[in-house]
Amino acid sequence: MGRIACVDLGAQRMWVQNGSKLVYGPVPIRSGRAAFPTRDGLFHVYWRDRHHWSTIYHVSMPYSQFFSGGQAFHAVAMPLSTPPGSHGCVNMTFSGARGLWNVLHLKDPVYVWGHKR
Repeated sequence: MGRIACVDLGAQRMWVQNGSKLVYGPVPIRSGRAAFPTRDGLFHVYWRDRHHWSTIYHVSMPYSQFFSGGQAFHAVAMPLSTPPGSHGCVNMTFSGARGLWNVLHLKDPVYVWGHKR
């Protein structure tokens, strides 16, 4: 197996590996709140937009990499510990999202599992 982004919702961490080799992370994340959970399963990055603007929530979503419907990895300006969570996206620090942007590519698989505590 090649490069894959791994998201552990229970640990609130993500990383990228290529086969058994760790190539990025792990880094902290903030996933979806109870009413808007981050979906679990196997997905693929289908769209990337470094300067994305959400027309639904009217906020900047830097380094967006979409993998499941409207759910994406992206940077947020607030601390990742700010409750209650995202609207389903995988929030990251700016440095985390920028680092992921440089590692992940279109069509790369994304595997999300676990349950947010």
